[in-house]
Amino acid sequence: MQPLKTLLVDDEYSAIEGLAIRLAAFPQISIIGHACSVDDAMALISASAPDLIFLDIEMPGKSGFELIKQLQPESCPAIIFVTAFHQYAVEAFEVRALDYLLKPVKKERLAEAIARVSSRPDSSGNKHHMLEVRDIVLNGPGVRQTEPGSGYRIEQEKLVIQDGHHPAQLLPYADILWIDAAGDYMCVHTQADTFVMRARLKSLINDVLPDGFLRIHKSTIVNLQHVAKLEPLINSEYNLILGNNKSLKVSRTYSRQLKESLSGHKAG
Repeated sequence: MQPLKTLLVDDEYSAIEGLAIRLAAFPQISIIGHACSVDDAMALISASAPDLIFLDIEMPGKSGFELIKQLQPESCPAIIFVTAFHQYAVEAFEVRALDYLLKPVKKERLAEAIARVSSRPDSSGNKHHMLEVRDIVLNGPGVRQTEPGSGYRIEQEKLVIQDGHHPAQLLPYADILWIDAAGDYMCVHTQADTFVMRARLKSLINDVLPDGFLRIHKSTIVNLQHVAKLEPLINSEYNLILGNNKSLKVSRTYSRQLKESLSGHKAG
């Protein structure tokens, strides 16, 4: 197999240098260039058609997500996000990134990400469709991980997140503020941490979570214990404000049930 033509995009040149040094240990990677902005990256993409992009998210002017919006699905390279921030995980799932690495990037995680790219059927350059979401794993402070095939269960008022390779994470339901869905994955948010698990939103709300958790959007579940107030919008929609000032949108489909549940919850 030909080496993967690889582009590095980060607004900090020191980060590009550090990643390039790590990637030198992988013969399947051929770095063809680097860019410190989205505009420069787009010019290189047009000129060289890379197979793989290591992409920062927070950059001056335009973000990494804005770069992806400019790419054509039929010619989109594999995307591996490299960022210092775990809160973009859900958006990474939604744009079908192949992996999501937290800085500082560990050698083992980098090897896993490159193995995923190399094992893809179209990794040699046949890029006729957007990437599937596959085995996205977060590592770093405040983030716990699960992998495909992992399970979850109820145990003594706690959500158990377990992947078979790491000690189980026991997360008290009372600590959960809200849950975001992205395909087969969930980001479970507490005051301080984000836990990523493989699960279906419908299964969580129907079979796992106790009373007091309510769906407020097609991709969001909220813990009623942490709701501070509702702010009405147009068309019977609302902004829901949590105790930590996080704002979540309530769709019209779920607004009536939410108001009734909140009334019952306060009365109780």
